[in-house]
Amino acid sequence: MDALSSDLHSLPKAHLHLHLAGSMRPSTLAELALRAGVRLPPALAATGATDEPMGWARFDSLYCTAKELLRTPADLVRLVRELAEDEVADGSGWVEVTTDPTLYHGRFGPPEAVLELLLDAGRDASAATGVGIGWVLSADRRHPDRAAASARLAVRYAEAGVVAFGLANDERANPARAFVEAFAVARDGGLLSAPHAGELCGADAVAEAVSVLGADRIGHGVRAVEDPVLLERLAAAGVHLEVCPASNLALGVTSAADAHPLPVLLAAGCSVSLGADDPLLFRARLADQYKLARGELGLDDAALAGLARAGIAASAAPPACQAELLAGVDHWLTDTPASARAA
Repeated sequence: MDALSSDLHSLPKAHLHLHLAGSMRPSTLAELALRAGVRLPPALAATGATDEPMGWARFDSLYCTAKELLRTPADLVRLVRELAEDEVADGSGWVEVTTDPTLYHGRFGPPEAVLELLLDAGRDASAATGVGIGWVLSADRRHPDRAAASARLAVRYAEAGVVAFGLANDERANPARAFVEAFAVARDGGLLSAPHAGELCGADAVAEAVSVLGADRIGHGVRAVEDPVLLERLAAAGVHLEVCPASNLALGVTSAADAHPLPVLLAAGCSVSLGADDPLLFRARLADQYKLARGELGLDDAALAGLARAGIAASAAPPACQAELLAGVDHWLTDTPASARAA
């Protein structure tokens, strides 16, 4: 580990954009594939990432390949434990994991059984590692007819670890307005509204997620830069954007690292944090996003600390956890030797 990566790992963070199956370690995936007798495609091989372009259809196929290799309750428990360990190594004191229990229906029982398994695994992993874990239950863009039931399930477990309700999968499948009822249920039940928007679709999709779904946070949201008026609105309303640079690059949302819209979002006054999205596929975990922001986009230490603070403030972490993490960010910024931060 070089001086730069070591320093960025030590910056305290809250991680708000991480998908459960996509968090898997490549080595774990390789082991599960060997057990199942499945030959992994090159992009999922444990030896490293491929340089081949990854459109959405290919990404979805690879994600499903990984997800289907989770075949026993012990696999899910292991996944959560390793996720927590990796978050601690990246400097996270709090992580919110996005999952859709219906994706595992049949292998692990009904959705509530899957969720209870994950909640128990999260509590055990948190106790073992010290990282706080919250859960974002996500509706599937392809199935608006199932969304209200998912929201009701999320609300049932709002006091047991579920902190937000999301909306994921191919953004082009259905507009936000198809999920109005589900998000109303979730908001009425005290959950944060955290849909994906503004990744595969443009600024209008971000605006609709805010107007129609009452979004507190937006997963991605980078296409908002296409509408300066919307940027002003997001900044004024304090809608938080969970930005995932490595994911945006891999999926062609932005053409090059140095062309990523993160600086534009920050210049507009938007609340932004960094997320890893699916590090299994994009081979970049949370600290790597900060490395990209510094090395490719020229963000200085104050800006990086600002990203960390924004993520902590937008999280559902308990107040004491937030206060501890924010104090840690201040310590990182003021007490880390300048030579180490610039290394």
